[in-house]
Order: sequence, then C-alpha cells, then structure tokens
Amino acid sequence: MKHFLPLFLLIGSLFLSFASCQRATATGDEEHFTPLFNGRNLEGWIGATDQYLAKDGTIVLPKGKAGKLLTKEEYGNFILRFEFRLTPNANNGLAIRAPISGDAAYNGLELQILDGTSGKYPNLKPYQTHGSIYGVAPAKRGFLKPLGEWNTQQVECRGRNLRVTLNGHVILDANLDAVAPGGKTIDGQNHPGLQNSKGHLGFLGHGDEVAFRNIRIQSLDAPTTLKSK
Repeated sequence: MKHFLPLFLLIGSLFLSFASCQRATATGDEEHFTPLFNGRNLEGWIGATDQYLAKDGTIVLPKGKAGKLLTKEEYGNFILRFEFRLTPNANNGLAIRAPISGDAAYNGLELQILDGTSGKYPNLKPYQTHGSIYGVAPAKRGFLKPLGEWNTQQVECRGRNLRVTLNGHVILDANLDAVAPGGKTIDGQNHPGLQNSKGHLGFLGHGDEVAFRNIRIQSLDAPTTLKSK
C-alpha cells in the first residue's frame, strides 16, 4: 500500500492543478466580456422597450407581446454569450448585424430561437430550426435542453464566418460567402443583410414568452483611433 499512496497523491495533485488552471482560464476569458443587460432595466436597448420587461435579472418577453429589442450600439465582429429559457412552442430570434428599420431576417441576419418540440411546427424547414440563420443556413438539431431549463448559447462573428455553440455543441459553422451559391439562398428570398459588416444585436419577439439573462459581449473589432490634424 505504501508504494501506491504517493502515486495516488501525485495524480490527485495533478488533477487539482489542472482543474484550477481550467477555472482560471474560464475566469480570465470572461473578464474580456461586457454586460449588455444590467439586470434592472432596459438601459442601453432601443426599439420595443414597451414590450419586453426587465424582471428578476432577466429580460422577459411576456406572452402576447412582440417586436424588436435592439442594442443601442452596433457590432461587427464579436463573441456574444447569453442564456435563454423557452416555453412550449416559443418563437423568437436573435438579430445579428441588423439595421434599426426593416425585417432583420432579411435586412440583417436572424438566428432562430425556437421550440420545435411541442407540436406547433411539425413541418419546419431545416433553415427554421433553432440556431439556424433564417432562410439561409440550417443548424444541427437535438441540443436544446428540456423546456423550462436554461440554455447557454455563444455566437461568434469574425468577418464572413459565423459560428453558433449551443450548450457546448457547435450547431452552426457557416461562411457567409458560401451560403448562397449562384446568388440563391435556400428559401429563394433576397437577403441583402448577408453583406452587412456591422449592425445592431437584439431579440425578435413573435408573441411567445421567452426569457434571457447573462447577456454579454466581447467586441473583436479594432478600436477606432482618432487622427490628429
């Protein structure tokens, strides 16, 4: 027994060191993120601020309410992290590089936020499932948590590349230059927003209750430097 005890202690020590390193790395990573929601009110947001509510540290769209809730700031290249909780048949969307006016699904990019498990949408197109770029690029299915539980999602935009990670699984990895071969998207519609280099982020409600929390962003854009005359 005396021969195995030091080895056991050594393995345990290495495991604890590795775990501490992992925690430190995760903490350091989060230090580069800025909250987009202060947990108390909708300061910093524009659009349908009369439809969405700030409640108990979450942004909630109550059932029967709808509209676009957008960030005041515009973003081009970024990593966005947030959590969301769906209700049965909930339908919402995440606006990416969107203008204030017009339909964000076409004049910007809309990533689906959708419960496709409760029977209301039995004939979903592949580009309509959760995490898909609406009308443009389908996401992998099967990684949403059960209704009522909080999901974690990360959206990374780097130039023409867009990646969506849901609950630790990459469900979409798309190059925006390759999603419309010959100029034709999957849904056959015109999507000028594919060419946008920046725009607003936000939520696109369709009358169903959805809650969001821990919304934070890391901008990957180079800071603008003012030139002296």
